[in-house]
Amino acid sequence: MLLDQVPIPRRARARRGPRPARARPARGVRLCRQAGRLASLVLALGLAACAATQTERLLEQPGGLPPRVAIAEVPFFPQERYYCGPAALAMVLAWSGLPVTAEDLVSQVYTPGREGTLRSDILGGTRRNGRLAVEVRRLDALLAELAAGHPVLVFQNLGLDLLPQWHFAVAIGYDLPAGTITLHSGTEARRRVALATFERTWRRGDFWALAVLAPDRLPATANRRDVVAGAAGLERAGRLVEAETAYATLLGRWPESHVALMGLGNTRYAAGNASGAEAAYRKAIELRPDAAAAWNNLAYALKALGRRSEAISAAQQAVALGGAQTMRYRESLREIEGSSP
Repeated sequence: MLLDQVPIPRRARARRGPRPARARPARGVRLCRQAGRLASLVLALGLAACAATQTERLLEQPGGLPPRVAIAEVPFFPQERYYCGPAALAMVLAWSGLPVTAEDLVSQVYTPGREGTLRSDILGGTRRNGRLAVEVRRLDALLAELAAGHPVLVFQNLGLDLLPQWHFAVAIGYDLPAGTITLHSGTEARRRVALATFERTWRRGDFWALAVLAPDRLPATANRRDVVAGAAGLERAGRLVEAETAYATLLGRWPESHVALMGLGNTRYAAGNASGAEAAYRKAIELRPDAAAAWNNLAYALKALGRRSEAISAAQQAVALGGAQTMRYRESLREIEGSSP
């Protein structure tokens, strides 16, 4: 039995499926069309008094961030009715090179019964369209992505914790001296919002944002585990060509990622490229000779290449190494031994 699930590290696995919004999730992102008016309501209710600690630290110590960034080539689709989810996703997908509009995505990410879109819908829609989706959860990381020329899809609560008004927008630039961030939001393109105000609304959205990139590009700030999770998401969505590209791109930055090599091998095997899968599994074994799963999967690649005796030896090695999947390795060995020479 081929182990076809990439073993995502624990932290990435915990973040694989974005949680529904904590308050009134059934309402999705209702009232997206009122984004500007709701932002004013937030201020009127005195929420500006809440601390925006990330903003304060960032303005005091911006590090290597350029003072101003504006990404000019991000298309704008007005977020009308309850379609802020499809519109925001269309903006970043179109920027990444896909010929899509908000209307094209309504059936993919909009739930009429909820009158809105959930974060999991956005994540799934990104992957089904063959794009790498990696979460961004800190303000400095968000601005660093913008500085790298990557727009970022953001999730906000423009209301209160007890009376949420969920909203998706796209960050396309910032101005540190002015203390502002620029958003494609609602029906307004290039809307400038105070960074402190944005941080508060983003915090109430659980600091959830998404870098959406072609699979041959990597986020400027993401760590290896998050990118592996993004590539594995493409694999689970059946986008094997894009998943292979994402794993290969990841390995260009982190060549000793055993998990990425396993994912690359699995993706190639699923696509019918047994020789490419063999090469990936052998590299994984070079890094970790005691990785039973790599030996098990190598056995299947060798079997597909017609090298039965080598396949049996690899499967026997997986059984000898054992571990939590020992029973599955034994099943693999029996299957390969029972196959025709």
